[in-house]
Amino acid sequence: ATLLPDGKVLVGGGYDTTQGGVVASAELYDPASGAWTVTGSLGQARAEHTATLLPNGKVLVAAGTPGSGGPLRSAELYDPASGTWTTTGSLATARSLHRATLLPNGEVLIAGGLNVNALASAELYDPASATWTVTGSLAQARRSHTATLLPNGKVLVAAGINGSNFLASAELYDSADGGWTATGNLNTARAGHTATLLPNGKVLAVGGDAFFPVHTTELYDPTNGTWATTGSPIAQRALHTATLLPDGKVLIAAGNSEGARATLKSAQLYDPVSETWTTTGSLNQGRDSHTATLLPNGKVLIAGGINALAVTRRSAELYDPASGTWTITGRLNTARHDHTATLLPNGKVLVAGGLDSNRNPSASTELYDPASGTWTATGSLNTGRYDHTATLLPNGLVLVAAGGDSLGHYVASAELYDPATGSWTATGDLNTARVGHTATLLPNGLVLVAAGIDSSNSIASAELYDPTSGSWTATGDLNTPRAGHTATLLPNGKVLVAGGGNDPTGSLASAELYDLGLGFVTPDWQPQIATVTSPLGLGSSLMLTGSRFLGISQASGGNFQDSSTNYPVVQLRSIDNSQIAVLPVDPTAGWSDTAFTSTPVNNFPPGPALVTVFTNGIPSDSKSLTVVTVMGNPQAH
Repeated sequence: ATLLPDGKVLVGGGYDTTQGGVVASAELYDPASGAWTVTGSLGQARAEHTATLLPNGKVLVAAGTPGSGGPLRSAELYDPASGTWTTTGSLATARSLHRATLLPNGEVLIAGGLNVNALASAELYDPASATWTVTGSLAQARRSHTATLLPNGKVLVAAGINGSNFLASAELYDSADGGWTATGNLNTARAGHTATLLPNGKVLAVGGDAFFPVHTTELYDPTNGTWATTGSPIAQRALHTATLLPDGKVLIAAGNSEGARATLKSAQLYDPVSETWTTTGSLNQGRDSHTATLLPNGKVLIAGGINALAVTRRSAELYDPASGTWTITGRLNTARHDHTATLLPNGKVLVAGGLDSNRNPSASTELYDPASGTWTATGSLNTGRYDHTATLLPNGLVLVAAGGDSLGHYVASAELYDPATGSWTATGDLNTARVGHTATLLPNGLVLVAAGIDSSNSIASAELYDPTSGSWTATGDLNTPRAGHTATLLPNGKVLVAGGGNDPTGSLASAELYDLGLGFVTPDWQPQIATVTSPLGLGSSLMLTGSRFLGISQASGGNFQDSSTNYPVVQLRSIDNSQIAVLPVDPTAGWSDTAFTSTPVNNFPPGPALVTVFTNGIPSDSKSLTVVTVMGNPQAH
């Protein structure tokens, strides 16, 4: 049975249990009247076939059995407008009891099935050319399995039968092919700058170094791929931090100036509405190469760094946006700079690695507790490192990747921190050792590591980490090798890499976009969020309005193990620490094609966040909102 865009249900072919044999007849069920009407018959009687709704509204029926004489290769298309069937391209391999999955790029994946024996082969149908092409085979031949399109665009094939054996195995099919495309150049080349995604969807690039610290700031507009200068901060600075605050302003803190290690104590606020900068309270101590973390209470924690005399800092400070002032908080157990700081789901901050007071890569890690303002040691890294990256994964673990070690080498190793046990375990090594790279958690749960420096040069390579397998795979290279750049996940799911430096060019003005490569038809087939209730108070429900929350297709139609993903997957993501929550639908309010209400949201960090709706594995453009501890007066925006 296949749900059509007009709400009717198409049933075609199958076994006639009253008269015996296989039929070619087809019927339509109308939920409004509760009645069935006859529609055009298939050109070939068949059963054990698949029926898949295509983005153009037609239904693809593929293969199956005619009842005797072996399975079919033929395929047909049903047009709801005329109620007729037409022949389309034949499969490469005849089969029945297979599974069909509509992919985000509009193609249909046929996998497995039966032709005397269980099949491992798979093929892709392209509606544009009406042809089939062979794709990668399953690792294990199977029939009567399930095929489910996941929110990350991959297809999960599970269980089934091979010969007389019932299978417990499962495998994933990945049709994505990530790649990079050039976008508009910055007006000023820079490295060591910051890039912040604003609530309006634009990206703010601040400061950086181009032989001397840069004082200009620019805005990137994803709609046209261009950069425009915006109000300049008061002080030139590089190696500073930028934090998006709950009120939508951006806090720029400390850094160095004047092309030497003249560290700054000053801090400034950028207002996206007026596109102006204002001075706010100064830090108690100047520093650069520090970290900044937005805490659940709305304050910003600055930790470690290095001062103008090249002394590594143990001190930490808190910025209060309400008063615009800084106060000293507990000191780190180990002085460090070029470390990482990650807000954990339990509200504590994990600081890992970095260079210590003797300029040696540190393996020590510690936890900051905002409730007590104190630091406690936790498990040590297996490899001391600096200039690495740390990424909070959807499973709550923290991935630390690459960096420099105590032997003066750049490393390819990676490790996982488990907050439940306070311990680190090794995970798969990167394909290329690097420092000065970036790591970005993608909407599909993979981590994109891009560019950096290897043992001698800036590099253009990029790789993807899969938390489920603990392994890295190469993805498309950047167009320009670079290090010290920024990487920002945009609301449309692409990653903007901007600036950085390489030899012999020096600081770069170029920018490029990474596209995971789902290639879905937009906007005709992409869910759209119109409004989201903001601020979202913890303990309350998230409400969305928009369109295509149901999708237009079943993930795998026409069989009795239908694996539909028409149920929307709603993902909430913290901008500061990338913590992710998948929100279930409220069982009372439910959802429709134009509205969604979640169960109450709890255990999520307050502050700016993004919400994304996935239907049929296709993500909407994200919408910004603010999560707050105490509910104010929510407004849809």
